[in-house]
Amino acid sequence: MARSQSRYVCQACGEAFLRWEGQCRACGAWNSLVETLVREPAGGRRAKSGLSGTGDHPRPVPLGSIAEDEVARLRVGIGEFDRVLGGGLVPGSIILVGGEPGIGKSTLLLQAAASLAGSLEASGGRVLYASGEESAAQVRLRAARLGVLAGPSAEGISVVAETDVGRVVEHARAGRPSVLVVDSIQTATVDELDGPAGSVGQVRESAYRLMELAKGEGIAVVLVGHVTKEGNLAGPKTLEHLVDAVLALEGERYAALRLLRASKNRFGSTEEVGVFEMGELGLVELADPARAFLVEHERPAPGSIVAPTLEGSRPLLVEVQALTAPSGYGTPRRTASGLDPNRLALLIAVLGRRAGIGLASHDVYANLAGGLTVDEPGLDLPVALALASSVRDRPVRSSTVAIGEVGLLGELRTVSGLERRLREAARLGFMRAIVPAPSRGSPTPSAAGIEVIEVAALREAIEAALAPVPAGRGPETPSAGDNRGLVTRS
Repeated sequence: MARSQSRYVCQACGEAFLRWEGQCRACGAWNSLVETLVREPAGGRRAKSGLSGTGDHPRPVPLGSIAEDEVARLRVGIGEFDRVLGGGLVPGSIILVGGEPGIGKSTLLLQAAASLAGSLEASGGRVLYASGEESAAQVRLRAARLGVLAGPSAEGISVVAETDVGRVVEHARAGRPSVLVVDSIQTATVDELDGPAGSVGQVRESAYRLMELAKGEGIAVVLVGHVTKEGNLAGPKTLEHLVDAVLALEGERYAALRLLRASKNRFGSTEEVGVFEMGELGLVELADPARAFLVEHERPAPGSIVAPTLEGSRPLLVEVQALTAPSGYGTPRRTASGLDPNRLALLIAVLGRRAGIGLASHDVYANLAGGLTVDEPGLDLPVALALASSVRDRPVRSSTVAIGEVGLLGELRTVSGLERRLREAARLGFMRAIVPAPSRGSPTPSAAGIEVIEVAALREAIEAALAPVPAGRGPETPSAGDNRGLVTRS
């Protein structure tokens, strides 16, 4: 039987010590000692010499001769959740779900557990919900509020309020559930370690033992993870390497929309996104996510344009908003929400140098409606058009969308999946689309019901996008700090 001992191991050089010290005596690193279990076989270390190719030692085999195992996924029953997972939970996998406090992690997983209990009822499968943050009575109150207490979930979900990982593993081995939910990994502890719950050693060892349970028993394990104030998953980076998939639940805590993304997925794509809305009965899937990030206006407003983005295989239309105002201080502000601030600064420079729109003395604010975060370069053109619309106080022509990447020379580059984006924009009632002109030999993008306007440079896109100057308002004047003149349209 294997023996385990606790040692403080330096994360920089690997040297082990019997007790914690502030500085590693071997390499000099500060605060690098982490309590770790060091396991040794009962009979001592035995040297393994030679590769006989017999017994339990595997032999190298050609890649093409390896048989493909058919894995039956466990469908969660929540379409957006299954979409992000790649089709459902894989037996024996371990999933980490992280997010800000109060964003809805526990709510989503309790709803998923209830849905799984219904689908597993025929096969006799069960779900074990191990809560380290709430008592069993509190979990029941939350289930009653979400309306999942009645039906198969009443008997198909077993709840245990436990923080000791050893006992959770014992309950799982005895009950043989199909799915184990641990809420949360930061509250889990191992008896052999003296560190408090949430410490690096406790989180790493707890996750390691749950991984052994998942791989050894074929149980799908779902972990809830906390995040730091910087928005990163709390705990050692080993935790993210250990699990098979890392999902992040995003969104503004006091807003209704929630986004579920995968930053790592060994069994599916990391480009899909699930869209939910927080309501009285928990998180509800949106019937038409493409409309979720659109804002209704009575009339076209300066500084606003719609961009057809692509999240995995799903096109989503999002409103890009921009506001410019003369700066009252020496250094103008640059604020971006849902956008890359560095990309915003680059677009401001390109607008001033290549399109004659100087914003050097203006405060600039850019935002994506609905709390969506997009980092694809195709959002360059919509952001630039929204900035131009705001500084000129001219709205974008009605029923217009725009998509494209902007280069440093003011040229426009096309983006992937353009026809799919245009079809979705046409379905939602948009009639004009401003897109980059295709390169030589490339087919011209088209979609039924929408007029495609191809432009080669940012200056041309601004002329095509902005509405004419209203009669009687007079010609436009250059913005402050701009000595090159503006492109005007009468």
